[in-house]
Amino acid sequence: MTQATERVATSCPACSPDTAVVHEVLKPGSQSTVRCSECSHVHKVRIEEPETRERDVIVSQDGDSFSTTTEIPTGERLAVGEEFVLDTPEALLTVRITSLEVEGGRTDDATTEEIETVWTRVVGNVGVDVTLNPADGGDETRGVELRVPGDYEFTVGEREDLGEESFTVKGIHLRPDATGYGFDRLDHEGDMAFAKDVNRVYADDESSSAWSVW
Repeated sequence: MTQATERVATSCPACSPDTAVVHEVLKPGSQSTVRCSECSHVHKVRIEEPETRERDVIVSQDGDSFSTTTEIPTGERLAVGEEFVLDTPEALLTVRITSLEVEGGRTDDATTEEIETVWTRVVGNVGVDVTLNPADGGDETRGVELRVPGDYEFTVGEREDLGEESFTVKGIHLRPDATGYGFDRLDHEGDMAFAKDVNRVYADDESSSAWSVW
């Protein structure tokens, strides 16, 4: 699901008048200006806008939530785990679908016509909870929340220097909606997870000032 057309398949009068090829949309409108990806010819073409349906969207971010709406093309099928850019009055947000509400309950996939509400979570910029163990091997730990891009990579065994914090990742606990990892906890050297999929990072504190109060 997208908010604007960036590329379109259409014929090119210069190199492919009888075959549709990919064009970049330079200026949208009733007569859109497009550029052919094959020969770079710029020309105008009428792009039919798809019929859409307005649907409610619930957005979760940092423990809070708010409601908004979005236009979804008729006949499109959405599924839990998919991500899209949501245009809200405050900002453009990259969100991930966490649930789809239809008549009679929740489901993992449904068409536009079946969907009543799309439940989402912001994944473009996220807060990641990190549990830090003291460098001296003591039992006391401390927790911090770090804000990073959703596609930031945490890797077991690697050192991170983020803001005022320095630490070496020991383990990663994944969120319930994370897919493609095979496990809900990663603790082998080289295991990697994107920040948007992380529930909590466990690490050894490497900050020079760590535990100075003790």
